Amino acid sequence: MKPLPTLIEIESISAEIDAVVPPTPQFSWPLLNARAGCELWVKHENHTAIGSFKIRGALHYVARLAAREPGVRGVIGATRGNYGQAMAFAAARHGLKAVVVVPHGNSPEKNLAMRALGAELLEHGDDFQAALVHSEALARERGLHWMPAFHRDLAWGNAVSMLCFLRGAPPLDCAYIPIGMGSGVCALIAARDALGLSTRIIGVASEHAPGIALSFEAKRVVPHPSTTQIADGMACSTPDRDALEIILRGVERVVRVSDSEAEEAMRACFSDTHNVAEGAAGAGLAAVLRERGALARRRVGIVFTGGNVDAGTFARVLGSR
Repeated sequence: MKPLPTLIEIESISAEIDAVVPPTPQFSWPLLNARAGCELWVKHENHTAIGSFKIRGALHYVARLAAREPGVRGVIGATRGNYGQAMAFAAARHGLKAVVVVPHGNSPEKNLAMRALGAELLEHGDDFQAALVHSEALARERGLHWMPAFHRDLAWGNAVSMLCFLRGAPPLDCAYIPIGMGSGVCALIAARDALGLSTRIIGVASEHAPGIALSFEAKRVVPHPSTTQIADGMACSTPDRDALEIILRGVERVVRVSDSEAEEAMRACFSDTHNVAEGAAGAGLAAVLRERGALARRRVGIVFTGGNVDAGTFARVLGSR
């Protein structure tokens, strides 16, 4: 097992990233606290320049890539939207081309956002895994650097924000965080361990994309098809082996939530805080609401990992009760 970054290492990364992406706030909302039955602290990663936590990981990854390979022409990778925006944002800062591959039927508004940031967008396959495999093949054909869906440089860049969260909020008994390919949860583990805190970390998976939950239980990678219709940031069918090793090391357990629970959490988020949480971002709150009875008198953290949900989808969610 490779070591996690030290506090000094994360702070060094923070010094570079904070100048580009200012720290996002963490708030405890009275209405949300009443709903959750605990003191709930929310890290608002929906407030970044791309409306997602992934921006810092991509900035750190591309900066290290450009320093290591000064002749690199561009980057390519697969996404459902937020990672693609982060790739395009980071690549543009270094004058690099960004190509993103999305599955057919991907979010139209996320597609528009990626193009607006300068990315070349390609559609391939019916799910994220098909797009991922295709992007790796295209990297070889086009002579571009392939950016994997999980890499330690991505996670340690994201750890900058999680360090800010754990320092900015009062000591947390536990924190719930959604898991896609793992850069967010691994970032939280790294920040928690770097600070020497005892905060328990609970991962959240979609019932309709249970690959990471099954892998956690089996302690090995267990692929499973993804069918979630709302939590596209968690729609991963094949967990990353390196990410799973870190998750097994630092996560207490993994909770599964349904699409309907994620949608209820999205409504609660908007009603109680007037913030927009996309499906994956609502998953952490959904898990807290499911376990409400066990969290009384606890101080709990969640991460609104992103707010990029199509207007039509969000209107449907808000209109459903």
